[in-house]
Amino acid sequence: MARKPRKGYFVHGHFVTAGSELDKELKAELKGTTDKSRTDMKKDSDHRQTVGEDLMSLRASLLKDLDLPEALVQSLATAKRLTDFGAKRRQLQHVGKLMRQLSDEDVVACEAALRAQHQGSPEEAAAMKGIENWRDQLIASDEALTKWLEAHPDTDVQALRSLIRQARKDAQKAKDKQTDATAPPPETAAEHPMPLAKAGKAYKDIFQIVRQALRARQGAADGQALADDRPDDED
Repeated sequence: MARKPRKGYFVHGHFVTAGSELDKELKAELKGTTDKSRTDMKKDSDHRQTVGEDLMSLRASLLKDLDLPEALVQSLATAKRLTDFGAKRRQLQHVGKLMRQLSDEDVVACEAALRAQHQGSPEEAAAMKGIENWRDQLIASDEALTKWLEAHPDTDVQALRSLIRQARKDAQKAKDKQTDATAPPPETAAEHPMPLAKAGKAYKDIFQIVRQALRARQGAADGQALADDRPDDED
């Protein structure tokens, strides 16, 4: 039985099937319309749905700056509270519906806010860098520990020393795996630099100790600055 030929036509040597998305796009161009094709609209709809779901994790201050419609803000707040999978999925579909009603400019603003949160402010980036530097110095040098204790005397010295020793052991194991070294481990990490075992628990715990101490110190400094700015009480 002869195969039924497909309906369509050739454009620049390529066959375009009648009724296909490409066929619709070409006909739209011939009509001089600028409407989006179904494919483009589907992509845009899916993208807005994803952006809307990502907005649930956006900081309150950044979300407020977007000045989104109240219905969308409330819908996002409801989605955050829901724990039932089915109910949350239905709520997120409603979020997507509201996102599709936003202007392109508003969607671009939402994307920019999400990027800003992901990248963090310059101050946050600098603070994170300071924490990482302290952590790496503590693991690499006993001298760094002395300096740290002078600046932070409230530190649990025994716990921190134990974590540093474990982090150095993890680092030595990492070095041995990389080089198959047979020599005994160095007496101090400062004399023989070694790669840090970044996946080790001790490595992460030292980071947490440093971060908490530095944040507590910064918080105390901010509180003192506020107190200094207050006017003296009148007699």
